[in-house]
Amino acid sequence: MNLVLVHGAWHGPWCWELLVPELQNRGWTVSTVDLPSTSGDPAAGMHADADAVRAHLAELDGPVTLLAHSYGGVPATEAAGPNVRQLVYLAAHVLEEGESVVSPLGGPWFPPDADFAPGGEPSEAYYHDVPADRAREAVARLRPQSAKAFTEELTRAAWRDVPSALIVCDDDRSLPGVIIERAIEGGRVKVVRHLPGGHSPFLARPAELAALVDEIAR
Repeated sequence: MNLVLVHGAWHGPWCWELLVPELQNRGWTVSTVDLPSTSGDPAAGMHADADAVRAHLAELDGPVTLLAHSYGGVPATEAAGPNVRQLVYLAAHVLEEGESVVSPLGGPWFPPDADFAPGGEPSEAYYHDVPADRAREAVARLRPQSAKAFTEELTRAAWRDVPSALIVCDDDRSLPGVIIERAIEGGRVKVVRHLPGGHSPFLARPAELAALVDEIAR
């Protein structure tokens, strides 16, 4: 059983290090995608990220469950192909064709000529419930995020064809509530589950997250 993990903005595959063994212990074959938009190249936007997801999926045999966190939901939605049997959005953007990350927010929060997008204060926005040592290590590993990734528009909404679920983090201090509301009220996801705590349960409660993902995906 293939499970592919797509990280969010400013992060990298390192963010899954605690979650991967928990999923493997439940019988999953786990792999990760490294999104180009966090590589330090301002020219790499959402479509480059989607290409990376698409290329990774093409390497896999058998059906795939695609788990995407936060911004990672956008390239996952763009790229999910015929071998993807389920999309699981973890505190993630679930967008419609023609939308970008900034669309529901009324526009960008950064200058139009910015190469990289600023995020929230990470200890509070992403890791407020993560053990302190682990949170400090995560902050040190964050990477520049291309602004282009947040303004490029979706051309395909895979959730129309692929069964989709949303995991809501009940004390999420990063993802605006309007993102969750639009996904649920717009019927873009058929299954909704909740986890206590903040935006990064893969660092705060990896075993609990793995159990929930396993339940949804089976």
